[in-house]
Amino acid sequence: MAKTAWIFSYKLRKNVSEEQFIEQTQKLHDEVISKAQGFISWEHYLQGDIWTDFVLWETEDDAHHATTIGKGKEVTKNFYACIQMNTCRALIAPLVKRY
Repeated sequence: MAKTAWIFSYKLRKNVSEEQFIEQTQKLHDEVISKAQGFISWEHYLQGDIWTDFVLWETEDDAHHATTIGKGKEVTKNFYACIQMNTCRALIAPLVKRY
């Protein structure tokens, strides 16, 4: 089955610690993202002050539908409040080939 990734890169707001951000991410994962249809995994990577997330989904449709599942929820607002949104770059990309 083809897989699709959300690939995000961003910086945290200056007043947000890594620990606070990880806590908010865990809540969003546990309460919303992990319950979405087709969710596989969510990984954080950090280079300097740039975070990169890889969130894997079973299908491209699952990935697209999941973009709205947290809309209006407090846990989602708290997560995005940690991020400098003007630094955020996002892709939804289907797997082409694994080597």
